[in-house]
Amino acid sequence: MDARLTSSSPQPVSKPSRWKHVKRQLKRNIGLYIIISPAVLYFLIWHYWPMYGVQIAFKDFMPGLGVWDSPWVGFEHFERLFDAYYFWTILKNTIGISLYGLLVGIPAPILLALLFNEIRVRKFRSFAQTISYAPHFISVVVAVGILFFFISPTNGVINSILVSFGREPLDFLAEPSNFWHLYVWSGVWQGVGWSSLIYSAAISGISPDLYEAAIWTAPANFGESGISRFQVLCPPL
Repeated sequence: MDARLTSSSPQPVSKPSRWKHVKRQLKRNIGLYIIISPAVLYFLIWHYWPMYGVQIAFKDFMPGLGVWDSPWVGFEHFERLFDAYYFWTILKNTIGISLYGLLVGIPAPILLALLFNEIRVRKFRSFAQTISYAPHFISVVVAVGILFFFISPTNGVINSILVSFGREPLDFLAEPSNFWHLYVWSGVWQGVGWSSLIYSAAISGISPDLYEAAIWTAPANFGESGISRFQVLCPPL
């Protein structure tokens, strides 16, 4: 009797190890991990691995010794930067250009997307959008070359027009006050078309019923359509 009770008593069930559980999950979701692996590799290679070089700011970097074996100098480079004669000028220009770029670069693609939305001919709208975001795919060197083609003091397009009207040619690059405008607006020209795509996609999501309602309420036509567009543009902003 005791033998039967002993043999029929429940045996303790061994829990699977954590490693086996992980292997089971990997095998079950292998397809999802393969899909997400390119994005993980992208961030590891281009965002995390370069952080290894951040320590150069605290070292007297010597190419022959490499990053790891270069002598450690602490905050010496930062002290030299803060004690430099032109530090406050550099800081002012950096902050000023950044704010200038934000003030111009944020509204420009929104306005361009609104203008594209008003074009009713689909083929012409596609052509205009293609022309607008084409500069995004050219390098900065080529963009500067195009800019110099327009503002060259000798044979630039703008100076050629000024000379044809009897005006003296202007050397835009010789005036320090022109640098902010040339830098910001050339950057806006290169990226405004590409940045407007997300806003164009948001505007295209507006229900046509809202436009019809705006047409029937003629006094509030602009207000209704403007409010609708503002509501769908808020998430991208």
